[in-house]
Amino acid sequence: MSGQPIDPGVIELAGRVFDLARSGYTDELSAYVDAGVPVDLTNDKGDTLLVLAAYYGHAGTVAALLQRGADHRRANDRGQTALAAAVFKQSAETVQLLLDAGADPDGGGPTARETATFFDLPAMTALLDARG
Repeated sequence: MSGQPIDPGVIELAGRVFDLARSGYTDELSAYVDAGVPVDLTNDKGDTLLVLAAYYGHAGTVAALLQRGADHRRANDRGQTALAAAVFKQSAETVQLLLDAGADPDGGGPTARETATFFDLPAMTALLDARG
């Protein structure tokens, strides 16, 4: 890094984009990504837009980000993937979308499978097990 401060407008835009992912504003978020915001933009905790959308159970937003090339393998600073986040929140539709995109139930740490087991989420375990 050059040590130069980040433009406050850039910081404000990034904050807005992360809020859109958390809130499930799919159309607006998609427009920003289509206009050049990186689909794998990461916040200070390592959360990508996909991880945040998955954590908050916004299946439509997850689908839109995946269609735009979001990397479902990326983990945040605590090792959590979008799939593990969706499992934790018991969002079956989001879990299925991520699995269909090739997300690995044994990726990250704790993995999605470990998350389902630890929190005793049999419906999530069944979804993951159906995938292999």
